[in-house]
Amino acid sequence: MLIDIDRLPKDGLRLSSDFDFLSLDLVEENAVFLEPAHAEVVVRMLGDEVLVRGEITAKLSFVCSRCLTPYELPVRSKFDLVYLPEELEAMTDELSDEEIDKMYYRDRHLDLRAVILEQLNLTFPAKPLCSPDCEGICAVCGEIVRDGGCSCVVRESDPRWNKLKFIVKDKR
Repeated sequence: MLIDIDRLPKDGLRLSSDFDFLSLDLVEENAVFLEPAHAEVVVRMLGDEVLVRGEITAKLSFVCSRCLTPYELPVRSKFDLVYLPEELEAMTDELSDEEIDKMYYRDRHLDLRAVILEQLNLTFPAKPLCSPDCEGICAVCGEIVRDGGCSCVVRESDPRWNKLKFIVKDKR
């Protein structure tokens, strides 16, 4: 969805739209859309700057990185972005602290679809977990520990610590 910067109304453009992205577009390779991403966006012009403010909602399925079980992740994320003309980027050698968070549009157009996809990808967890206390898969039997199917007792210690055990016993 390309936005023509020159045709933006003075009071801004309000959009409410569903975006049908492919799961291949996502940075998380095991993520799958359960429903289309929805975005409520306001695009305004302020001088040469284009202000983009909005909220994204989506429902995705991820695979837990510990137990490999699929789980649902509802996404609700707000964003507030500033875009500058690409010509300004070429004129500066170094970005100031204020400009570090700004992006650039080219040819007087802004690709809103790319903006929404980028913001959606930024909401994903670095390590997807079905729950913060997920114990994962048993290293001995391969069962999911959370389900209670594993009754393995692993009490092996690292042999490099054996000499320290004698020191502790001697001091008692």
